[in-house]
Amino acid sequence: MQVIKKINNNVAICLDDNQDELIAFGKGIGFPKVPYELTDLTKIEMTFYRVDTSNFKLIKEIPDDILQVSAKIVKQAQVILQHDLNQNIMFSLADHLNFAIERMQKGLEIDYPFTYEVKTFYPDEYRVGEIAVQEIKQQLNIQLPQEEVIAIAMHFINSQLLTSQQSSENNFDYIVELTIKEIEKEFNLKIDRNAFIFNRFATHLRYYLKRVEHDEQISDGSSKFVRKSIKQNYPKVYQCTVNIVNQIDQKLGTTSTNDELFYLMIYVQRIVTQTINNEGK
Repeated sequence: MQVIKKINNNVAICLDDNQDELIAFGKGIGFPKVPYELTDLTKIEMTFYRVDTSNFKLIKEIPDDILQVSAKIVKQAQVILQHDLNQNIMFSLADHLNFAIERMQKGLEIDYPFTYEVKTFYPDEYRVGEIAVQEIKQQLNIQLPQEEVIAIAMHFINSQLLTSQQSSENNFDYIVELTIKEIEKEFNLKIDRNAFIFNRFATHLRYYLKRVEHDEQISDGSSKFVRKSIKQNYPKVYQCTVNIVNQIDQKLGTTSTNDELFYLMIYVQRIVTQTINNEGK
């Protein structure tokens, strides 16, 4: 296997014997000067093919121990779920865990309102969430709140939806641009399409569109009071998100649930806040 580009000391971009590109995890494989031929393949702990290039920056920004535990969780999930998983799930999971840990350390809480549905209809994914929380406690000495079991389970539910039937990329790109332009217009901002926060927002939007497409939307009404609070405290975010959802539903001929609206509001607020903070630097 040829190592062609270092991402960090333990992660590198490689070429296999068929000249197919992959991301490889292994202790110290990114340390030698590249390119070089890696002859001892026992150093490779895990490989990922067809990785979205937007995740390369993500790998550099997330602590290595979180990447490693995320890779271990995905490896166990593959055994439990016995389904094809989107190759990018490890990176979106690491991104989520990194943010969840930061949020917990700041004392911030998010209530995930669909515990019953996940436990009832997706017991294997729920089990993966439980294992993930246990692994994080053992490997990182961090005890995440029980709510994160649901959040992590949802990552694996969404990953299977993404692999089952891909939406038109042109349609997705159109909706992303429509969404970003609505945010820019409402808040008088210019959002950097190459920024990390943009990629995070686009990832959530992709999952949202897949749930709508497969009639697997989040919908149990438990977010009603939190949504009311956001509407009162962030009226511009609320109205902007309503405008976005209305345009998406009109485009796709769908009806998004209030809970989907709630979660999209969280991501709209996040991209607005991050963009304003970056502009103020």
